[in-house]
Amino acid sequence: MYYIVYGFLYFCSLLPLRVLYWISDFFYFLIYYVIGYRKEVVMHNLEIAFPQKTVKERTRIAKNFYHKFIDSMIETIKLLSAPDSFFEKRFTGNWEVINKYYAEGRSVQLHLGHNFNWEWGNVSLLMHSRYKFLGVYMPLANKTFNRIFKKIRSRSGTVLLSAHHMTREFLPHRNTQYCLGLVADQSPSNLAKSEWFNFFDRKTAFIMGPAKNAVKNNTVVIFAFISRPKRGYYNVTFSLAEESPKAENEIALTHQFVNYLEAVIKADPDMWLWSHRRWKHEWKEEYGPAIQ
Repeated sequence: MYYIVYGFLYFCSLLPLRVLYWISDFFYFLIYYVIGYRKEVVMHNLEIAFPQKTVKERTRIAKNFYHKFIDSMIETIKLLSAPDSFFEKRFTGNWEVINKYYAEGRSVQLHLGHNFNWEWGNVSLLMHSRYKFLGVYMPLANKTFNRIFKKIRSRSGTVLLSAHHMTREFLPHRNTQYCLGLVADQSPSNLAKSEWFNFFDRKTAFIMGPAKNAVKNNTVVIFAFISRPKRGYYNVTFSLAEESPKAENEIALTHQFVNYLEAVIKADPDMWLWSHRRWKHEWKEEYGPAIQ
């Protein structure tokens, strides 16, 4: 089955991007208007985040989100065959923010949210940096697609670390020079090991692992957000968060990321994964006060 699916997707990857976008437009209509994939989740999340906006305004954000969400999935197919030169002109960024620390012999952590198109970003980072890139990923339940995505994500040399065994798989790299990419807005699976912060004026649990790892290893922390100037083109903006995490604590560092994430989402709401059930956990008094 793997070779059949991979062969079909590889053939699709050879199609011009404009043709793939025609396919994307078709799937947008199907998924948004016919299937309504997670539409209730998306609209509920948007109501939490933007209660001041009208239903019409939130619907416009939702439609733009679905377009970009489906585009990002279709664009990922290009990673099967497109050369590095294809992404060179289509994914730009202020890479010097990261490369500065490579020259200084420091390791860095990238903290970002569920932001399109992180798959292209994975390839582009390795094109513009000498770092060994460690990417934490969540294995897919479907073995065929999990194998395909692992192939896509490691095409340029990314070392993949399973989110289920991240601590164990990270250990061999701890004393090397690396760039560790972490999606830091995951909804926690263990609330006992989480902290609660006000995120879009709602008490929200955040995982502490990224900040704890940075503090423990004194790894430079850089926040990242990807924007889309136009269809088929992306730009990542890296922002220095903390050069010496040991001088901070994980709560302060996570709080800084929460504020950063809210600000960039408000500035460019179409680019965040609104179908992600970010507010599925309800705060209870027993958890203690949320950090403002």
